[in-house]
Amino acid sequence: MSKVRIVTDSISDIPPDICRQLEIEVVPAVVVIGGKTYRDKVDLSDADFYRQLKESDELPTTSQPPVGEFEAVYQRLAQETNQIISIHIPETVSGTLAAARAAASNIDSANITVVDSTQISMAEGWLTIMAARAAQAGHAVEEILDLIRETIPRLRLSAALDTLEYARRGGRIGRAAAMMGTLLRVKPLIGFENGEVVPLENARTMRRAIDRLLQMASEWLPLEEVAVIHAAAPELAARVRERLGELHPIERIPITEAGPV
Repeated sequence: MSKVRIVTDSISDIPPDICRQLEIEVVPAVVVIGGKTYRDKVDLSDADFYRQLKESDELPTTSQPPVGEFEAVYQRLAQETNQIISIHIPETVSGTLAAARAAASNIDSANITVVDSTQISMAEGWLTIMAARAAQAGHAVEEILDLIRETIPRLRLSAALDTLEYARRGGRIGRAAAMMGTLLRVKPLIGFENGEVVPLENARTMRRAIDRLLQMASEWLPLEEVAVIHAAAPELAARVRERLGELHPIERIPITEAGPV
């Protein structure tokens, strides 16, 4: 029996070394900056994206990977396996899932199961990693799908925003709300639930926001897995990881950078 192969999208933010180790195939989303099109994390690194974001007056746009990009990955994997599980962000926030399903319907040489992770970033990433670990251990596709279904309700993603400016420019909140948040120096805490971003609470400083995130993590003990995700803030991420080390083995806490999408 051939080994099950695992596919995800670049929005999962899985560190590249983990992808290589677990043979996770990552299909890149599309990023457009200044009229130029890039493949997320292929033609455009996270560092380059954040540099251009600061320098550009025009907010970058993003879109799901083309159907053809998925087809190319599935066709290549189908040469070595007849079982593929493709795990992606929910269709409430992206057309990625629909593109994956469309591509899968065009492949006859492998059985491709497309899964809605219900999450984004490393919450989607951990689901993918757990599936890939099970695949490497030789588990059958139905066993891996059972693991995925059991894991999804336990996924959690919480974040603290240092600025509301990019949320305003991206249309997530209005100009007045962004201005009021800036004047009050509010640091919003947000989560991702049921396929959408949800407000959790506000903190007056970034330090208090981080303290609250760590308190949330302590309320979720025991932690099976945990990661620190940052947006051009590696030093802060390292400090958060150090503090998380009091709740979970620090050598098992990866740091990863959130991409454009």
